Amino acid sequence: MNAKKKEEDVFDRLVHWATKYKYMKWFAPIYARFKEFLLYALMGLGTVIIAIWTYSIFTEILGWHILVGNAVSWVFATAFAFFSNRKWVFTSHDDGVGAFFYQLFTFSFGRFLTLLLEEWILNTFVLKLGWPNMPVKYFAQIVVIAANYFISKLLVFSSGRSRAHVLIHGHRFRKKLKETEESEK
Repeated sequence: MNAKKKEEDVFDRLVHWATKYKYMKWFAPIYARFKEFLLYALMGLGTVIIAIWTYSIFTEILGWHILVGNAVSWVFATAFAFFSNRKWVFTSHDDGVGAFFYQLFTFSFGRFLTLLLEEWILNTFVLKLGWPNMPVKYFAQIVVIAANYFISKLLVFSSGRSRAHVLIHGHRFRKKLKETEESEK
């Protein structure tokens, strides 16, 4: 981890400011322990708002086909999600131009896989079964958020060594990584 990653970010400063007040002190240890998850949830909320807002404009206002509207809204949501996750959520990733493009490619590929899942959900429940469009979109977003977290955490924004262990060893990742770290000591 380089020096710039250890600096406080805007969220650290905001929590530090807010927890100066007696009634907010309880939040400081929670933030410290669950910072990555809390920021992922916050950025995920922003991504969901962008995805649902653009999707509803494309499908409900402009009358686009739901699968086309979903695919176009995916572009907006994915761009926001990549840059916000890279900047504030998963900060222990590799740096450099090569790492940036690797992360962009793997992030986009992972999100593309979940786009296919979301398109399948919309196609099945809205087009084939006739369920209401927007409630199905909300449900699909929940499924996609969970899948995207694990893809981002394990494959996209991890360090090169951790990523290789996940890809090679799968479920044995933690055990192998721990053994490797102990043997290096």
